[in-house]
Amino acid sequence: MAQRSGSADLPLHHGRVPAWLGQRMARLGAVMAEAIVHHYGREEFLRRLAHPFWFQSFGAVMGMDWHSSGITTSVLGALKRGLNPMAGELGLHVCGGRGRHSRQTPAELVAIGDRIGIDGTALSRVSRLVAKVDSAAVQDGFDLYLHGFVVTDDGQWTVVQQGMNDATHVARRYHWLSEGLESFVDAPHAAIEGRGQGNIVNLADRRAAPARQAQLSLLEEFGPDRLAREVAVLERKPVVAAEPLLPHLNLPHHHDVRPDDVILRRLHGALAAAAERGPQDFAELLLVPGVGARTVKSLALVAEVIHGAPCRFADPARFSLAHGGKDRHPYPVPIKVYDKTIAVLKDAVSQAKLGNDEKIGAIQRLDAQARRLERDARGPSFQAFMAEERQRSHEYGGRSVFGEEPPTEILPVPRTVA
Repeated sequence: MAQRSGSADLPLHHGRVPAWLGQRMARLGAVMAEAIVHHYGREEFLRRLAHPFWFQSFGAVMGMDWHSSGITTSVLGALKRGLNPMAGELGLHVCGGRGRHSRQTPAELVAIGDRIGIDGTALSRVSRLVAKVDSAAVQDGFDLYLHGFVVTDDGQWTVVQQGMNDATHVARRYHWLSEGLESFVDAPHAAIEGRGQGNIVNLADRRAAPARQAQLSLLEEFGPDRLAREVAVLERKPVVAAEPLLPHLNLPHHHDVRPDDVILRRLHGALAAAAERGPQDFAELLLVPGVGARTVKSLALVAEVIHGAPCRFADPARFSLAHGGKDRHPYPVPIKVYDKTIAVLKDAVSQAKLGNDEKIGAIQRLDAQARRLERDARGPSFQAFMAEERQRSHEYGGRSVFGEEPPTEILPVPRTVA
């Protein structure tokens, strides 16, 4: 039986992803998905998408606003653009999206089913059912506006959909996973993101089975008109049943990345691994022109998103330190570094397809080294790390929605050790 895996608050953000970032997100998201499928299989990629902490970290490492609701739209859009052209090779198909695109999902699934030989009509029914459950059976104050459906050639699937509450300026993301799913109305969610917003009517909870049956019986016995009159004079006194505590990711409303948002020892582990493994595994082994120390630092964080265990993603803000953010938080997107990261990964995945796993193995070793070193690694304070990134932003091709980052006066960078 699929279970909830966690929850989080997602501040509502408006605006668009600029084309220069959206194109790169599609390329980076696709090649990271290829790497995951190569190492762990398509089903594991679906499990990752169904994990709310990993999903947020995945979006953050791609340069999207690390804490905002916009990650959901931008990640699903990037995967749709990046993976669908490779669907014949990877066996992954991304449908749906925001607004009118969400309503096209059933038709997209039928077309995919006709093309690859799976039951697209049944999948389209799944799409409608999960949307109904999260909009009608789970009445939590959030209006659905986004529905993404990722399906494999084997008919396995993940659904990610999101609703908004304009009154509280908070979004809630719902994750579904076909693996282990036995019922659409009895605790079906793999995860729901979002802190409770008062009393919630959740008729999809397994504990609500008596309530669902009672509603049907009352409707049959009394009819809708009499029920409406009776309900109008009743005082609602909800009973809250005990529920196991789940991990909660509380994404703050502040835009900037602060020291408390990052597990610093893990950042230091990644920096130490980049310094130690970089000269051996990257400058000499990968032989991608122009790969330097800064690119290896980004690759260390990307490698963790590809290979890290679920417990590694409690601080998605840390992954924004790979490629910054479009709104200059934590700093402008370092375009030159971003492009080198994509080039290294594409080269490694291409070689792996030909049977040469040495380069893609180097990325995996980088992640393993970071985890080994983080217990004892020391490095710059968070403030010093951020100061250096901002000072060198122009050198790295820094860019944001406000334009290209101009050169700044080079000031001494504090080297205090945290």
